[in-house]
Amino acid sequence: MRMTAMRRSLGVGTVLVLSLGLAACTASAPEPPAPTSPIVQLGAPGEPNQTLSPEEAAELGSPKHVEADEEFMLDMIQHHDQAIVMTGFVDENTDDRDIQLLAERMKVSQEDELKVITRWLQDRFVPVNDGAGHGHDGDAMPGMLTDDELAALEAASGAKFDRLFLESMIRHHQGAVQMVDELYAAGGGNESEVDQFARHVESDQGVEIARMQQMLADRAG
Repeated sequence: MRMTAMRRSLGVGTVLVLSLGLAACTASAPEPPAPTSPIVQLGAPGEPNQTLSPEEAAELGSPKHVEADEEFMLDMIQHHDQAIVMTGFVDENTDDRDIQLLAERMKVSQEDELKVITRWLQDRFVPVNDGAGHGHDGDAMPGMLTDDELAALEAASGAKFDRLFLESMIRHHQGAVQMVDELYAAGGGNESEVDQFARHVESDQGVEIARMQQMLADRAG
């Protein structure tokens, strides 16, 4: 009985010593040192870089969206809407399978991007405007077709439609790329989500422009 009691006492004492030792190790573990290296902030084109302390860099935080970002997203809704209208003429106006596949890809891509735009606006409580194909300065947005040009595209068929569709959509896509350039020129595109979306538009539409130019050259030949 005495031996059993002694073993129990030793067991409890051992656990207590280990627990105190672990607590002491935990309490005495040093905090990770704060970063002390300076951070270089790249300057805008033509402007020098700036060296920031870690404290200054922390105060900057993530760039916020600006009015130019809102206008870009709102205008892109109208721009994409018209592109979807244009792709809607394809199935009834041409039997060219390559153009039909191209139009279907464009429709899906533009609809997906509209969802991204709508979510971005909703998250920032930006109301959608009721404009009809016009920028916020009252001028027509780059690449947009007039009502008469849309009517002419809808009325065309066969080879004439193919040529007109490719020419119109190339112009329309080039307008979207121009809108991206204007976004950055106006001081927008610094917020990460806007920047990512704008670069996607620029890249995706640039690829499709090259594809359509080749298709147009093939049909002209």
